[in-house]
Amino acid sequence: MIDRYGPMRSPMSSVFIRRERPSLMAPAGPVRRGPVLDGTMCCKLASVGTQMLWYPADRPYRVGGHAKYRIFRKFLCGDTLCRYIKEENKMQIATQLTNQPKTKPDQDQLGFGIHFSDHMFQMDYTPDLGWHSPHIEPYGPFALDPATMVLHYGQGIFEGMKAYRNASGDIQLFRPRDNFKRLNHSARKLCIPEIDVDFVMTALKELLRVEKDWVPAAAGTSLYIRPTIIATDPFLGVRASHSYRFFIILSPVGAYYAEGFNPIKILVTREHVRAVRGGVGDTKTMGNYAASLLAGQKAQDAGYTQVLWLDGVDQKYVEEVGSMNIFFVIGDELVTPELSGSILPGITRDSVLQLAQQAKMHVSERKISIDEVLDAYETGRLNEIFGSGTAAVISPVGEIKYEEQIIKIGDGSVGPVAQRFFDAIMDIQYSRVDDSMGWVEQV
Repeated sequence: MIDRYGPMRSPMSSVFIRRERPSLMAPAGPVRRGPVLDGTMCCKLASVGTQMLWYPADRPYRVGGHAKYRIFRKFLCGDTLCRYIKEENKMQIATQLTNQPKTKPDQDQLGFGIHFSDHMFQMDYTPDLGWHSPHIEPYGPFALDPATMVLHYGQGIFEGMKAYRNASGDIQLFRPRDNFKRLNHSARKLCIPEIDVDFVMTALKELLRVEKDWVPAAAGTSLYIRPTIIATDPFLGVRASHSYRFFIILSPVGAYYAEGFNPIKILVTREHVRAVRGGVGDTKTMGNYAASLLAGQKAQDAGYTQVLWLDGVDQKYVEEVGSMNIFFVIGDELVTPELSGSILPGITRDSVLQLAQQAKMHVSERKISIDEVLDAYETGRLNEIFGSGTAAVISPVGEIKYEEQIIKIGDGSVGPVAQRFFDAIMDIQYSRVDDSMGWVEQV
């Protein structure tokens, strides 16, 4: 029952809200369907004094026009209620649709990262409000002060994932929560406030529903998703920013490499390093990629697709290839460099490892030197090399140049292990097989 001068637990799971100061105003009564509570209404309700409002757990109350089912185990005074309603309202996703939709590109000529969809998602962070004002709006530029900190000190992070259209026409994601968890890992390393994974998943799915027609259906195509956080304080001093912007943009893509799923040529560099332990090599931050540009350009000028990176201390242990993780098949062993703090923990890398362990393959995560790779080649035990990453999925390697030595792997075709993982992951991503790993999330 409900006592009009003080709250008592209802026979049902209920919520009680009261003022701290007694009053002889209106008696208690249930708030059922109908009234919409916003900050103003909340303050009016709070002024009722000892009036208690209870919400049975099996009935919705409404906040910002959205039905909510919540069970609270503590009493809330009027001020607390007002803060709660404001908190709820600040995270309601507003949507503004474009009145000038773009012409969609030919699905056979997509390329990678060239075309962008009609809408994007944004929200901002400030110390007093936290993450707030989430909204979907037409894709387009946003204004930044010339002193914006990300432009000067590179305090920014991002992720990369994809949405796929399966044979039934449904849209689905591949391990998206792991991407957002990794984004939070990057955020911690760069002093950026973390995001709520469940909320941004809701926001991403809402954006994808708005942009469902931008998810291509042609074989091998997908919709690339780029969540990004940038520091937005207009300040030239060196410190962590106080304000940030989170945004998601979408790009329909075809195959990552122009050559398609064929072995690539890579160049080992000792002149340049990508990252060192103790730095930010295990994060997706902008500076890591800027640091790779010169070595990558030199490799391309020499006729190679990517750079094979060695560690930044001894310059002999293999770390990554281009912007991908790397695997070696040496004899019957599948080897990938261990995560030492300078290597990005790839989602596709982890997928390969889990599938290999499920198949009872001999898998090793350990240090592997370039000398060991060359020795395995000389003794005929180097069977395959391939990279793994979101954009390419699996990228087989057919040739390596190290200093003046050139080695060719296999007969120049895609090896059976690389092909196996490429097929297995792609089949799961497009729902051509049952997802026994629980990696696919429907939109």
